[in-house]
Amino acid sequence: MIETIEFSAVVASAIFGVLLAARKEMDAVGIITVAMAVAFGGGTLRDLFLDRTPLFWIANQHYTVIVFGIALAGSLFPRALIRLERYLAIPDALGMGFFAVVGASYSLDAGTSYFLAAILGTVTGTFGSVIGDVLCNEIPSLFRPAPLCATCAFTGAWLYLLCRAIGVDGDLALMAGVAATAAFRLAALRWNIHLPSTAERIKASEPKIDETGKNG
Repeated sequence: MIETIEFSAVVASAIFGVLLAARKEMDAVGIITVAMAVAFGGGTLRDLFLDRTPLFWIANQHYTVIVFGIALAGSLFPRALIRLERYLAIPDALGMGFFAVVGASYSLDAGTSYFLAAILGTVTGTFGSVIGDVLCNEIPSLFRPAPLCATCAFTGAWLYLLCRAIGVDGDLALMAGVAATAAFRLAALRWNIHLPSTAERIKASEPKIDETGKNG
């Protein structure tokens, strides 16, 4: 089951990367590069932190062929990408959910604590899009006031880990973590749920002045 979820994560993240690059009007090389970075970035960091060798996409070399094929197809049919851009949130949320539970599972199996497994699950689920945003010359949404991202992956990873701790069936625990992450992310995108920025917190803490010019 974990292999199927990892494969699904790679595909969903590759599609997200293709749509992200297309939004920036990149050429075929740019689209392929961003798709590869988004699909493999977070998992590569996880493997490096855990000293897992070979890296997951080298151990499963067909992943690179599949991502390359998805990106190439996207670059050859730009009109289809324009029509699909409105659905960008779906592969974003699914890729995050799939990778978050995969990262948490691999980390726990490597002997980490539950907290560290949740952290590495979050890294796996989010840092591919961080790298994609950087390549697209944007401040990563993970680091600015934007719909919740890391919080969603962290929550889903913890749900998976808690299910696993109390003895819930492994496949059911995996799917619960994926569903929680994806649903939380889609809700955050739909209703613009985000953490306040430093500027917003400073503004909120400033004394209010009423119409007479006195502090309210």
